[in-house]
Amino acid sequence: MGTPTDTAPPTINFQTHPDRYRHLRLELDGPVARLALNIQEEGLRDGYVLKLNSYDLGVDIELADAVQRLRFEHPEVKCVVITSAVDGVFSSGANIFMLGCSSHAFKVNFCKFTNETRLYIEDATSHSDQTYIAALNGVASGGGYELPLACEEIYLVDDRRSAVALPEVPFLGVLPGTGGLTRVVDKRKVRRDRADVFSTLAEGIKGKRAVQWGLVDGIYPPSKFDEAIQERAEAIAGEGHTDRKGIVLEPVQVEVTETGLNYEHVSLELGEMDRTASLTLRVPASLPKIPAQARDLGSSWWPLQAFREFDDALLRLRVNYPGINLVTLHTQGSVDTVLALDEDLHNHKEDWFVNEVILNMKRVLKRLDLTAKTFFALVEESSCFAGSLFELALAADRSYVFEEEGVNIGLSPMNFGLLPMSNGITRLETRFLGTPEQVGTAQERVGEQLDSDEAMDLGLVTDAFDDIDWEDEIRLLLEERASFSPDALTGMEANLRFAGPETLETKIFGRLTAWQNWIFQRPNAVGPKGALTLYGQPETAEFDFNRT
Repeated sequence: MGTPTDTAPPTINFQTHPDRYRHLRLELDGPVARLALNIQEEGLRDGYVLKLNSYDLGVDIELADAVQRLRFEHPEVKCVVITSAVDGVFSSGANIFMLGCSSHAFKVNFCKFTNETRLYIEDATSHSDQTYIAALNGVASGGGYELPLACEEIYLVDDRRSAVALPEVPFLGVLPGTGGLTRVVDKRKVRRDRADVFSTLAEGIKGKRAVQWGLVDGIYPPSKFDEAIQERAEAIAGEGHTDRKGIVLEPVQVEVTETGLNYEHVSLELGEMDRTASLTLRVPASLPKIPAQARDLGSSWWPLQAFREFDDALLRLRVNYPGINLVTLHTQGSVDTVLALDEDLHNHKEDWFVNEVILNMKRVLKRLDLTAKTFFALVEESSCFAGSLFELALAADRSYVFEEEGVNIGLSPMNFGLLPMSNGITRLETRFLGTPEQVGTAQERVGEQLDSDEAMDLGLVTDAFDDIDWEDEIRLLLEERASFSPDALTGMEANLRFAGPETLETKIFGRLTAWQNWIFQRPNAVGPKGALTLYGQPETAEFDFNRT
């Protein structure tokens, strides 16, 4: 059984609220919001101090919560300013001593969550019309510059001291691993040679040169900085979204037990087989129709609450259960109920609240895509892998269906554009890259219940087994998968999940999964004489200069 001895203690809680923020100040002024970094020295764990607005996972959890709440609770906001409450420093980036005392798995998952949050900032700008701008009233270094890179515009105080920098290569022997290099050249389109110089200058670049190179959008002297930022924020915000009235995001409630996690609509259970777990999402027998004022449904509306619970389970699975390598995905409910919900969502997608619920579903499904566990979807009796929930099966590495009358899947309009992957296309388009006509064939069957034979004929599942073979075949498949090297599987799955177009997102996560994963284990970074190990000590790092 995947007992707690096989996993890390489930200690990290990803839920918070502005009333409990320790490191951020969220201020609202009509259509303009301000997020000020005021990072306290006490971190999420013992062993390091968060000096100079350096951050750890606890800070990122607050930032992710703020971005989510601004979209749902304060949709009237049209411009969000991220700045610092500490004089002379915006942020010195991820706390190096925190990284130095963390396990390899924690470092990589920390980088992954950090970058997902930055992608959510970009998603809010692109799809919720909440434009983020960064007001750098001091030095922004490493991850402290990568956060502004996720913003639409960056402004730097011109005080002869403040600079932007990505010093990971010269200081630590690692990479700006949460999107820094990719955003510099792909998003801000800084020239490659200049980006090369910039990424090896530990002291960074300041003033007019930072503007000329495209690293920031403007500079202002200290005497005019606050006024200029306010004017720019007001120009972007205008009157704000006066037609939107937010909801209250109620807390996600979870019961943590020795055998897993229990939510209202989601459960995670450690498997009887070592290194395995099951993740189940349940749909009520009936769901309300969307009323004229969709926001009246509130945060307890099933597609919002269930996907928030599923998201929390994924995050806890990543960080608190590193010994779990294989997860079976299950759904329980009625296919017809899910298809009816999806039709309602699709028909009301222009409503701001419904749009935000769909966008949240999209983000959670991307989190599933990016989670370094093997996922097998099992379509069984009482399953409801239909429409938006069939995306779980499409996100899985494999899907198996039980051949029995009444065990069906279904497709809805939600499968054809509203829930894209990180590669910018749908999971069906990714699945059928070599035979794109199959997407059209599948689309002709929208709204139908498809049995195992039809699902196989349409290429929508991996295989089907009858009641004689089901238990034995699934057991053998799980045993085989759980016996493979998790390192090899992480690399294999990350390569196979993102066929098709390359995007900013796939580049970032491809590099994070492969390059940063590898570099974080190399002696030049984390060996006894590695740069990350010796950071802050009088000794100088000693490198093995053989290239690999």
